[in-house]
Amino acid sequence: MPVNEGQLKKLLQTVSKSPKYRNVSEDLIRNIGARELLKQWNLKTAVKATKNKLHQIGGAYFLKKPEYDAWLKRLEEAEKTGNDESFRKICAEIMSYHYSTRERLDILDQFYTRIFSLIPSVHSIIDVACGFHPLVIPWMPLSEKVEYYACDVYKDMMSFLDKFLDMTGVEGHAEVCDVVQHVPSFRADLAFVLNTIPCLEQVDKSAALRVLESVNSGFLVVSFPVRTLGGREKDMRTHYEARFKELTENKNWTVQRLEFSSELVFLIEK
Repeated sequence: MPVNEGQLKKLLQTVSKSPKYRNVSEDLIRNIGARELLKQWNLKTAVKATKNKLHQIGGAYFLKKPEYDAWLKRLEEAEKTGNDESFRKICAEIMSYHYSTRERLDILDQFYTRIFSLIPSVHSIIDVACGFHPLVIPWMPLSEKVEYYACDVYKDMMSFLDKFLDMTGVEGHAEVCDVVQHVPSFRADLAFVLNTIPCLEQVDKSAALRVLESVNSGFLVVSFPVRTLGGREKDMRTHYEARFKELTENKNWTVQRLEFSSELVFLIEK
């Protein structure tokens, strides 16, 4: 049954006007909204359900309202001084305001040293549904010349990260993209798909496999959280390891399991 385009347009306008969701990709709002209109009794209920879904897959991960302009100013000031430690400290502080990167702060050096030691020379990276993850670039043992492409559904976040990439001297850019519908075609040596699959599957159960198959990269680092946003474990390692095996069981891929205190990681070589 086709969705009512008039109602979908009204839903998109209503959700996009909300201060909390005005920076979210319209493609994502439209995608979720269309699904909810087919399930709900009326427009008002579908709008509420769409906002709830957007909160579950994105909004719930922010521990505070982003202060992108203020953060950029602080990063620029630190960068001008040439004090790498000060620059990294500000990056870590910003990452602490998003659950996905906050959980990794205590193991940054260990995390990237181990992963990059298992991969041949990396000259290009794609960061899928990146959140604040590009802020870890100062901790990555990168080659002198690296191209970095990042994407996520928040317009203001991508504008901030685009400026951040300029600051680091890494060639690349950040852009708005709903990977549930459009997997980036950028060719890379390495792709990060960190703590992303559970969110994709809340929108579309088939999206996770589609992303893993379609990302144009020889190596993929795929991770899953081991605790809920409230800090409970709830046997999440076992659950997500089983789900990952379901997704990859028929694939001719080489997989290495890497376990960290705060994250379950799989390195895929296609």
